[in-house]
Amino acid sequence: MKRETPESGTGYASRTTPHAFVAPQTVLVVDDEPTARIALTARLKRLGYRVIEAVDGKAGLDALRREQPDLTIVDWMMPEMDGPSFCECVRQDPELLTSQILMMTGHDQPEQIAEGLARGADDFLSKAASKYEITARVQTGMRAATLVRRLRDATEEIRQKQEALEQELQSAARYVESLLPQPGIILPGVRMVHAYRPSLALGGDLFNIVPWSDDFLGLYLLDASGHGVSPALRSSSFATFLRRDSLLRHVGSNDPGAILTEANKQFPLTETGHYFTIVFASLDLRCHTLSYATAGHGGALLHRRSGEVCWMAQPNLPLGFDSSTSYVTATLPIGPGDRLYLLSDGLYEFPAASGELWGQGRLETTIQALGQQPLETVITETIAEAVRWQGHEQFPDDVALMGVEVAI
Repeated sequence: MKRETPESGTGYASRTTPHAFVAPQTVLVVDDEPTARIALTARLKRLGYRVIEAVDGKAGLDALRREQPDLTIVDWMMPEMDGPSFCECVRQDPELLTSQILMMTGHDQPEQIAEGLARGADDFLSKAASKYEITARVQTGMRAATLVRRLRDATEEIRQKQEALEQELQSAARYVESLLPQPGIILPGVRMVHAYRPSLALGGDLFNIVPWSDDFLGLYLLDASGHGVSPALRSSSFATFLRRDSLLRHVGSNDPGAILTEANKQFPLTETGHYFTIVFASLDLRCHTLSYATAGHGGALLHRRSGEVCWMAQPNLPLGFDSSTSYVTATLPIGPGDRLYLLSDGLYEFPAASGELWGQGRLETTIQALGQQPLETVITETIAEAVRWQGHEQFPDDVALMGVEVAI
C-alpha cells in the first residue's frame, strides 16, 4: 500500500469513504512573477487544492471577490498594488474582511513582519521555505479558514433563528394584547384608558375588567414573574381563571380577598420558582365604594378629585408561596371625579443613567401635577415622563398602566 506523504492531498475524502467526495479547498495565488507563481501553483495542486492565479493585486482582489477562496497567498513585492496594500483593501471590505491571507515574502525582519501583520496579513511564508513548511503553513491557514467559515455560518444560522423567534414572539404578543380590554366607557359614568409597554416582544403583565353587573365592576392587574413566552402563557391561563363565569364557579363571590385566596390555591409556585403578583379591585357604583386586595403587588393609586393621593397596597406574599394564606379585602369610598390607576411595578422600579430609581414618589408627583387633565393625557404623559427619566424608550421590565375615571 502506498504511504501518505507530507505532500499528499487534503482536499479530498479519505480512502475509508471511497464513495464520498468533498470539493477541494481553493487557494488564490497572487504573484506577478510567473515562475514563482507557477511553481507554487503546481505544488498546491499536488497537495490536492484547487488553485486560482492572479498576476497582480488588482486582479487578485477581483478573483477574491468572485471566487471566495478558502486561502489567499499574496506576494509582498508587486507593482501598482503590493501585498500589504492588498491586505488593507481586503480588511476594509465587509464582504472580504474574514478572508485568510498568507503573505509570501523575502522580508523576514521582525519589523517587516510586524508591518505586514498590522496591515492585515494572517501569517507569513518565506520564499525560501521548504516544501514541508509550505504544506504546514497552508494547512494552518486552511484550518483557520474552516473555523472562520463555520463561525460565520453558525452566526448566520443563529441570526435566522433569532428572526424566526422574534416573529413568533410578536405574533404571541399580538395575541396577548388582544386579551386586553378596549378603552372607553366600561360602565355608565365610568371610563377607562390604558397603556401597555412589554419589555420584550412578549411580557408577563396582564390587566382586564370583570363586568359583574350594570353598576358593579371588577378590575385587576397581574404580573407573572420573568419575561418572555412562559410568563405570558401563565398570565393567559390565569386570565381565564379570572373571567366572570370562572370566578362564580370556583369562588362563588365577587369579593377581591376571596378571589385572591382561591387563586393562591389554584396557582402554586412553578417548579422553577415562578409566581404571580396581583391587585384586584371591585367598583360598586350603588354604594360608591372601591374594594381591593393585593398579593405581593405594589397595589394601585387612587387620585381623588381633591388632589389627595392614596396608595392601595397591603403587605403580603405573592400568590403560590403558601396555600394556607388568606387575603383580606379593604374598602374605600369613591366619588365623582376620582381616578383609579392600576399599575405594574415596572412603571416606577427602573433606574436613570445614574442608577437612581424613579420610584413611587416621582410617579405620584407626576400624576398629581397632571391633575384633572384628560385621562388619556395623564396616561400618555406619565409614560413619557418615565421615558425621559431613564433616557431611552425601552423599559427593563413590563410597564402597564390602566386609568379608570368615575364621573357619577
